[in-house]
Order: sequence, then structure tokens, then C-alpha cells
Amino acid sequence: VSDASGCSMIALLHTGAAKFLQNLLSRSRQVVYPLFPAGVLKGFSSIVSRKLASHGFGASMAAMSSFPPQRYHYFLVLDFEATCDKPQIHPQEIIEFPILKLNGRTMEIESTFHMYVQPVVHPQLTPFCTELTGIIQGMVDGQPSLQQVLERVDEWMAKEGLLDPSVKSIFVTCGDWDLKVMLPGQCQYLGLPVADYFKQWINLKKAYSFAMGSWPKNGLLDMNKGLNLQHIGRPHSGIDDCKNIANIMKTLAHRGFIFKQTSKPF
Repeated sequence: VSDASGCSMIALLHTGAAKFLQNLLSRSRQVVYPLFPAGVLKGFSSIVSRKLASHGFGASMAAMSSFPPQRYHYFLVLDFEATCDKPQIHPQEIIEFPILKLNGRTMEIESTFHMYVQPVVHPQLTPFCTELTGIIQGMVDGQPSLQQVLERVDEWMAKEGLLDPSVKSIFVTCGDWDLKVMLPGQCQYLGLPVADYFKQWINLKKAYSFAMGSWPKNGLLDMNKGLNLQHIGRPHSGIDDCKNIANIMKTLAHRGFIFKQTSKPF
């Protein structure tokens, strides 16, 4: 499975299996009910239902034709890439700024914001940074500054209707680093304000651990493996990481998971 449409196919097959087992159970009742006391069959039905739930069919049966209602109209999937080296350079600067607008009802991508950013403190990317992120010098040279990119983000948010007070949206990141450390740290260094919409988010690692009962030590790689998903693109590409986050969210939503804010209010 290499994209969201593949994820939909898995969910369809998963749901089809659940329907088949339900039909099989229903037909078996018609044959067996006359032969056994009602109490025995009720217990049997309960056992089968628990077994189905333990294999992940419970959520599929509960949401046969649609996702369960989410708390947000839109999820804004974000994953920064920043200047880096070994040992780490300071301050780090954002060099890739991607956002995917994910519909909270369909969990499909409706719009994309994607820009590269010119670093100013350490304008020359290190070989380590290029090897890790796949971002070469020519991709950031001559690009807008962080201040200019943030202004364009705000324009995009307005164009997409995300600044409407009646529209509920929240950012989603793989970890807390992007919006708890990286963006506020660089904005403080540059004397820039941080928009309020960047101050609440969902940490996908926490959401995954709530849904699956295990902590993804290796981030997206572990989450994809745990959900039997193929990794999209290259690791540490900001836009590819966003696509993986969206794919994981859609898969968890198919299983009936409701996403909630994990960050503490600023």
C-alpha cells in the first residue's frame, strides 16, 4: 500500500471481512438456535464478538460505511525539516515548511501548502543535512525568509477558510518538537510572533500509542509497520513525512479512533 487510496482499499477489505463474518454468524444462528438453549447461544455470540474485536473488526463493524465523527473539521498535518549537523548547530532554522489540509470527515487531503525556506544564520547547508533531508543548497537559495513564509501560511489559512471561528482545525505533528521547540524557538530568536493556531496540536505518536497500546520508538517507521502500511517517499522529507502522517491518521480513523489534542495549552 503506497498511498491513501491504497489505505482505503485495505479498509474496504477489512470491512468486507467483517461483513462476511457477521453474515456467517447470522446464518449459523438460524441453523443452531433450534438445537440449543438461548442462553448458550447468547454466550457464544458474545465470545465471537469479542474475538472479532480483538482482531480489529470491532471498529470496522461500528463504522461500516463512514468514519466515526471527529472533533475537528480539519487536521493540518505539518512536519518541518531544519538545518542540522553533527554536532548539532545552533540555532537550527526551518528549511522546509509543508502542511496538508486533511478533511476530518473523509480523512482525505484537500489542499497542500509547501515552501522551502532560506536560512539566514547558517545559510550554507551541511553535507549531513543534505544527506538526511534530501534538500540541496539550490532548493533553499533565494527562497523566502521564515517571516515571509509565515505570512504566506496565514494567507493560505485564510483562503482555505481555516481562520473562520466556526471552523475547528488543529495541527498534527509526529512528536512535539515541531511546534513546541522548533517554531517558537526560531521565532523567538528572530523576534517574530507565533500565531495562536500554532499553539495547539496533536502529537501523532501519543495518538498512536492510545490507539494501539504501544509507543512508536522509531516514529513513522514503527507506526507504518504496526499498521501494515508501506512507507511513502523518503524518510526526513518534510512533505513525504506529512503524507505518511495523513495515511496513518486515515488508517486509525478507519479503526474508529477519535483524535484529540495532546499538547498542553500555552
